[in-house]
Parts: sequence; C-alpha cells; structure tokens
Amino acid sequence: MVKNITVYTSNDCAYCLMVKKYLNMKGRDFKEINVEDHPEKRDEMHSMTGQNRVPVTVITKTDGTQKVTIGYNISQLASAINV
Repeated sequence: MVKNITVYTSNDCAYCLMVKKYLNMKGRDFKEINVEDHPEKRDEMHSMTGQNRVPVTVITKTDGTQKVTIGYNISQLASAINV
C-alpha cells in the first residue's frame, strides 16, 4: 500500500504537469515540492536520486520502502502506485 507520494517539480515544467495530472486522474493525493521555490529541496532531491532535473516522484509504501520515478514514465508510475 502507498503511504504517501511526493512530486518534486519546478515552474514551467510540462512533464511535472503531466505527472500531477496523471496522479490526479488516478485519485492519488500527493505533496508537491517546487525546487525553484525551495532551492534547499533540490539538494535533498539530488542526494536521494542523483538527479538535478524534475519531475522526480517518490512513492513511500506503508512498510517504509520507497520507489522513485524520474521524469514522466507512466509504466513506472502505474506500477509504483498500484502495488
């Protein structure tokens, strides 16, 4: 089961909008962190994933494990939120 979802985004990011739209269509609540509004969160995202680009979606399961998807990858997102 999914405990929570966090999406790291930036302003004017088309793929970020697509990820958020997909999660909304699936009825999933998520927390959005805009790394332009909160630059310190970009460092957090980079430490976790090695990525500097958004979107980065972190799906935390109820058992504490995390699945990270980078970019707009529907098959990875679908697999991660439907487990």
